Amino acid sequence: MDISLDNFQGPMDLLLHLIKKKEMNILDIKLEVIIDEYLNYINSKEQMNLNIASSYLVMASELIEIKSRMLLPNEDIEEVEALKENLINRIVEYEKYRNLIPSFKQLEKERLNYKTKSPSNILEYKPDFHMISDLTVNTLIEAYKNLLIRLEDEKPISTKVTKKEISIESQVLRIKEKFKTEKRISFDKLFEIKTKPYIVATFLAILEMTRYGEIKIYQENGFGTILCEVI
Repeated sequence: MDISLDNFQGPMDLLLHLIKKKEMNILDIKLEVIIDEYLNYINSKEQMNLNIASSYLVMASELIEIKSRMLLPNEDIEEVEALKENLINRIVEYEKYRNLIPSFKQLEKERLNYKTKSPSNILEYKPDFHMISDLTVNTLIEAYKNLLIRLEDEKPISTKVTKKEISIESQVLRIKEKFKTEKRISFDKLFEIKTKPYIVATFLAILEMTRYGEIKIYQENGFGTILCEVI
């Protein structure tokens, strides 16, 4: 059965196909038979005026060299055997990688079930602040940085490994619960757990609530405590 070159991924793929077609063991193939099969295949395509990729022609010239040196009586046998062994090793190596393709395709298919998000620039969350002083978003970001610095300096009372993720939405709900009992809360007091994921999610939740006009953030004086107040 004639098979178009387009069905192969390259000359190694074609060689492997011919070996399997002849039901040969790769490590014990009759190389002269496979070389003839390969060259006949290429010649048939040329006679059909099909364009053949240069990689197939390079392999054909390599096979012709091996075959011619096998036929010459005075040729160095060890050198010829080395050429044959090199070719067989390349075919074996190619088959190993080719057999891995289904596994990689399955992994790629499974990966499509997961969604990822690129890191965001924190300035994208810059809200329209409701201020009663000259507090700016840079002041708020500076306060956030100071929290992270204190986090590095403080040793946790207890530590455990957890896979639970802290979402911005859950922190918004938590902050709203706190405002049910207190109308005004210090910015620092909203960060009850001193872990980086918790602090990041809480900070973004505060910005989100400010952007939608649910709370306002201000200072009563120039270097005073940053306060959050429900609107």
